[in-house]
Amino acid sequence: MRATQTTIDPTEVAKFEAMAADWWDPTGKFKPLHMMNPVRLDYISSQIAAEFDRDLQQPQPFAGLRILDIGCGGGLLCEPMARLGAEVVGADAAAGNIPVAQIHAELSGLTIDYRHTTAEALAEAGEQFDVVLNMEVVEHVADPLTYLSACHDLLKPGGLHLCSTINRNPKSFAMAIVGAEFVMRWLPRGTHDWQKFITPDELFDLLRRAGLEPVDRKGYLFNPVSWQWRISDRDLSVNYVTAALRPE
Repeated sequence: MRATQTTIDPTEVAKFEAMAADWWDPTGKFKPLHMMNPVRLDYISSQIAAEFDRDLQQPQPFAGLRILDIGCGGGLLCEPMARLGAEVVGADAAAGNIPVAQIHAELSGLTIDYRHTTAEALAEAGEQFDVVLNMEVVEHVADPLTYLSACHDLLKPGGLHLCSTINRNPKSFAMAIVGAEFVMRWLPRGTHDWQKFITPDELFDLLRRAGLEPVDRKGYLFNPVSWQWRISDRDLSVNYVTAALRPE
């Protein structure tokens, strides 16, 4: 039997394994994600609602949808999706993240299927989803095209792929590495490798080569005065998010 191909970078997995216990501490090593999470959720929810004609004002508007969160960490996105009614699978290559996510979901009264696995293994097993969330992961894998091709295979025809990452330019180096890791100390030094960052045009090209059809991209902007994040239609210079569809 052919071994499952993987794009896992063991060094990258080890970084997040070491931080697993901090996932739900809003002042800990994942403080940037906690701060960004409201705008991430706004974008994710609005894209899913628009694509599947769901009314976010209704209780559990995502009922009947199967959603995969790849690189789920401690479940910061899985739990809101479950509260909105979706059937959620959370997958992570770092084994230490899974029990943290499972315990928090149980304490929150939520049923979420957490698995220590990879996108490639799930695709080889024939799993398919209406939505694949691929947030802040692609810059940590060894082979982005192979990884995104697995994401394509995990989607049902007409399914929605949401992917966020970090642009590669001098500004992103200054803010995402120097600022976040050395000045603010939001993240441990070495969390990110600037050379692995991907420009929006490069990501759109990779998505197309993986068989997906890009339909949207937005920037995430941090305001150091209000200490809040917001979505931008124009400024994708550092953090940004994309939406793509698997053709019918």
